[in-house]
Amino acid sequence: MNAKAKRTITSVLPVSERRRGECVNCGRCCKLPNVCPFLEYNPDGSSCCMIYSIRPLNCRKYPRAESEFLTADTCGFRFE
Repeated sequence: MNAKAKRTITSVLPVSERRRGECVNCGRCCKLPNVCPFLEYNPDGSSCCMIYSIRPLNCRKYPRAESEFLTADTCGFRFE
């Protein structure tokens, strides 16, 4: 729970200038630390957000900083 609280509080900070890439709809960040109730899956297995256009800042900015990057193995973002 501490990790989610930290991500929520730090979501007002800017995204690192070193972040590159884009979301690949893996859905892993939507399960940190619990599965988001707005997470759905498409028939092809990719994930989608039912509230994408109004999603919270901590969702919009994930991964905001390399220290918060918990899904590097599946995420389309990376840090240079």
